[in-house]
Amino acid sequence: MRPPSEQKGCMSTSLISYWFRWQSFIPDLVAAAKTSETICENCMAILKLLSEEVFDFSRGEMTQQKIEELKQSLNSEFQLIHELCLYVLSASQRIELIRATLSTLHAFLSWIPLGYIFESTLLETLLKFFPVPSSRNLTLQCLTEVASLNFGDYYNVQYVKMYNIFMVQLQTILPPTTNIPEAYAHGSGEEQAFIQNLALFFTSFYKFHIRVLESSQENISALLMGLEYLINISYVDDTEVFKVCLDYWNSLILELFDSHHNMGNPAVTANMMGLQVPLLPGIVDGLCAQLLQRRRLYAGIMSKLRMLMICRMAKPEEVLIVEDENGNIVRETMKDNDVLVQYKIMRETLIYLSHLDHEDTEKQMLKKLSKQLSGEDWTWNNLNTLCWAIGSISGSMMEEQENRFLVMVIRDLLNLCEITKGKDNKAVIASNIMYVVGQYPRFLRAHWKFLKTVVNKLFEFMHETHPGVQDMACDTFLKIVQKCKRKFVIVQVGENEPFVSELLSALATTVADLEPHQIHSFYESVGHMIQAESDPHKRDEYLQRLMALPNQKWGEIIGQARQSVDFLKDQDVIRTVLNILQTNTSVASSLGTYFLSQISLIFLDMLNVYRMYSELISSSIAEGVPFASKTSYVKLLRSVKRETLKLIETFLDKAEDQPQIGKQFVPPMMDPVLGDYARNMPDARESEVLSLFATIINKYKAAMIDDVPRIFEAVFQCTLEMITKNFEDYPEHRLKFFSLLRAIATHCFPALIQLSSQQLKLVMDSIIWAFRHTERNIAETGLNLLLEMLRNFQASEFCNQFYRTYFLTIEQEIFAVLTDTFHKPGFKLHVLILQQLFCLVENGLLTEPLWDAATVPLQYPNNEMFVREYTIKLLTTSFPNMTAAEVTQLVNGLFDSRNDLPTFKNHIRDFLVQSKEFSAQDNKDLYAEEAAVQREKERQRMLSIPGLIAPNEIQDEMLDS
Repeated sequence: MRPPSEQKGCMSTSLISYWFRWQSFIPDLVAAAKTSETICENCMAILKLLSEEVFDFSRGEMTQQKIEELKQSLNSEFQLIHELCLYVLSASQRIELIRATLSTLHAFLSWIPLGYIFESTLLETLLKFFPVPSSRNLTLQCLTEVASLNFGDYYNVQYVKMYNIFMVQLQTILPPTTNIPEAYAHGSGEEQAFIQNLALFFTSFYKFHIRVLESSQENISALLMGLEYLINISYVDDTEVFKVCLDYWNSLILELFDSHHNMGNPAVTANMMGLQVPLLPGIVDGLCAQLLQRRRLYAGIMSKLRMLMICRMAKPEEVLIVEDENGNIVRETMKDNDVLVQYKIMRETLIYLSHLDHEDTEKQMLKKLSKQLSGEDWTWNNLNTLCWAIGSISGSMMEEQENRFLVMVIRDLLNLCEITKGKDNKAVIASNIMYVVGQYPRFLRAHWKFLKTVVNKLFEFMHETHPGVQDMACDTFLKIVQKCKRKFVIVQVGENEPFVSELLSALATTVADLEPHQIHSFYESVGHMIQAESDPHKRDEYLQRLMALPNQKWGEIIGQARQSVDFLKDQDVIRTVLNILQTNTSVASSLGTYFLSQISLIFLDMLNVYRMYSELISSSIAEGVPFASKTSYVKLLRSVKRETLKLIETFLDKAEDQPQIGKQFVPPMMDPVLGDYARNMPDARESEVLSLFATIINKYKAAMIDDVPRIFEAVFQCTLEMITKNFEDYPEHRLKFFSLLRAIATHCFPALIQLSSQQLKLVMDSIIWAFRHTERNIAETGLNLLLEMLRNFQASEFCNQFYRTYFLTIEQEIFAVLTDTFHKPGFKLHVLILQQLFCLVENGLLTEPLWDAATVPLQYPNNEMFVREYTIKLLTTSFPNMTAAEVTQLVNGLFDSRNDLPTFKNHIRDFLVQSKEFSAQDNKDLYAEEAAVQREKERQRMLSIPGLIAPNEIQDEMLDS
């Protein structure tokens, strides 16, 4: 039995081959259909299959030219199919046959000549079947397909007529007063499908033809009625239905906003409206008047849309407290990506709506909030969606209006928290307060008393043990401090000392009820505050006070260990050591260079603990107990080692580039860290050693050249033996190893030149092994490393020697991963490497031949001719489905375009599709670079519109000034 996909392919081949070989296939089929209704139904099914097989399932299996030929052939014979369908719909009473005919029509409508739709009785016939329950959904699908066609203004009259007749019929089938969400909830499958299809019809029609309805006063009422239907459908409790509606609302509001936003730019406005006229003053005034009239036309709809967005706002990522299926308030355990995508679209739509009328947005939100306070509209969901909507429009208002709005919102939410009883209710309100205040750093920076009240409220929530509340309080505190840190280190009006000093005095009490990971987040936040202090003496004093508790515990542990080293072996002590190190790492991540005094205090003792724990791990594994490396005791010891390495790496990475810091910290680590890695058994080697030294080399660059041989000797051979046995073992070591190699190649290349030819071969073999890897990060790191090596060797005195040894191997290996379909994400780098190789043989840098005279009998005039011929042979052998002429044309094209990267890249894309390796695949990775450019353009557009990028996502060093 073949798999379904192959069966479908067979059916396609069978139908198409019948059609090709049997010249009168369609005429005979149509003639047979007229002999009986049963045969006619079967013929309809065959015709539908033919359309689907040729134009849907064959995409990627046939060339565009072939599809176009088939389409033209079907077009010429469609008159027979068209006449048959109209005949059946006008003459038959058999429900199954009518449904089969409508289904067949639906398959053809997207591509047949428009005359068959608009210059015949087809639309009129379809509209007659719309009121009939048995054929309503299929008819609506056909009408939606027609509504999706967009070929200019030629058939506007027919579209308007179709829409108006449709709306008259719809009011009978589904009266405008119907509660559509309720009807959907209690409806049958067919009735629910009708609402879904109705949403698709309206959104398709408006997307392409709303302008023609707007242009005539007599169509306005029908247009507004249809939009009202769509708003009511948007309240239906079905994710797919809502997605359809939301996508359309987003596009409509974006269009209205763009018109409003560009009103001062007549050329852009005229272009958006599809007008090509000279922009004389009178015409410009007319355009502006049209835009204002259009906004007034949709004002009522937009107001209802604001309420829709407020009532249905999706949950943002920052909110951790959710209602489970049993109605309990719990901490969220898994992010729902679909909800996050929906939130992004809804947030964008509401921001556009807010810009179009700030007053209406504010009024609707405050009115809904007052109903929460009065209890009239109080539910968890209503408060949640309202607060998520309030948070989502941050940055879209003028500062003065935002200040006034936020004062009322925060005041009402704090009041609601005071008057509401019940732990679950309070948890929901707390979650919403934290979300809203976290979204408005500009407001908090401008209002110290509110900022202090909010932070103290967060401290209260840190004692609330309801699931998720403490986590969210710590997350919100960190977010606020990052954007307002300067405010906490200056003495505010009416205060005796900076807030940070007040906080440090009550530190033990504030964190008393927090879990270790929450304490680490809290310490990171305070580190950001201290980092904002410009006075070095005060900064050191604050840091000393912040670290007093962990330093006291650390001192006690080290003191006990000096008396008896066995004290460090106790599991509770190991956990305490781990916790202290994690606290230090959190502060180092936010303090950077200013953490120097603290890490200097514990550094040497920390390395001694590292060495001791490493010996304990090795002895436990060496004893040969099965799975010794997996025991909880060894895992705990390794956690301390990893955290030690992470702390050092974090500090060195965040610290400013000061050579004396490197000189102070790198030499003492050579034996305890590097020597330990080399001596250890594979299962006891920490991958963090590799990332630490990659960070050190990236930080201190050429200053590390003298240390590279020692690093190389300690990690290279032993790590390669671990990771090259297969593609699965030691996954963390793989990426970090190649990241270290890349750092060396980039900043310490002279050290690589000193390697023996055997060692260099090992390096090159490992790079090839890396970019063959199916793990995207590893393959990409290998390719970047190879590109660095190629460029560095090209500029070195060893250029000839290196390329003579590795040129052909690299070319062959790159073509192998380029065409195997497993490495598509590396396409951009594959292209750059091939371009580098092909350019090299042109510019005369290689003065020695790349071919071996002993094995290659022919003598070539130059390296370019040799590489051309070698590439042609390589590809001809690898792709027997391509002719020699095709391969030669491709290779010549690559050489001719090697100095023009976009053209060179397009040649390779064409080759991949032509070779049929990529024809039926998803090839978006081949265009990833262009997609990235488009994303950056979109980001710049969003930055130009206040609020579209949330204030918390904008990296602005001046935010806390």
